[in-house]
Amino acid sequence: MLYVVGLLAVGFSAITGALAAEGRRMDLFGVLVLALVTSLGGGTLRDLVLDVPVFWSTDDWFLWTGLAAGALTFATVRYWHPPHQFLLIADAIGLAFVAVLGTEKALAHETTATTAIVLGVVTGVAGGILRDILCGEVPLVFRRETYFYATAAFGGDLVFVLLHRAAFDRTTCLVVAAGVILALRLAGLRWKLALPVFRTRGQDQGPTE
Repeated sequence: MLYVVGLLAVGFSAITGALAAEGRRMDLFGVLVLALVTSLGGGTLRDLVLDVPVFWSTDDWFLWTGLAAGALTFATVRYWHPPHQFLLIADAIGLAFVAVLGTEKALAHETTATTAIVLGVVTGVAGGILRDILCGEVPLVFRRETYFYATAAFGGDLVFVLLHRAAFDRTTCLVVAAGVILALRLAGLRWKLALPVFRTRGQDQGPTE
């Protein structure tokens, strides 16, 4: 089950990465690079920190899944552009799966609970950060209007660790934690929930003459 979930996570993430090329006049190669960076970047960084073989270097199916999802997106949007809400939901699903799998793998390699949560968040958001940097933008995860992105990943990964410590089976931990991430992300989008923005006292008072 974990393997299938991992492939689905890569596929959903690759779709959102490919769509980031919209309006940038990138060719197929550029689209595929963004798809792979988005879908594999977070897991790559996680595995480097854990000092284990990078997951896609030992199993070609992850690479092929990312490439196939990117190429299919490239071909599809030339004739049909999915609704914005569909894209947000697909991105939320990808985040949920990727983040909890990151925490699960970290715990499997006997990291501390705190490290496992951090690596889960990194797995979920690092690919998108790299994608936005390549596109010359402030990473989406750092913008207030993103609404509960890294925060959702943190919440779900925390739930995963707590359930794991309570000796729940792995499937239950994954399903419940992923559900928490998805619920937090969608709630943030629905009600525009976000963490406070950093402002100085002068900015709160507004400009003076």
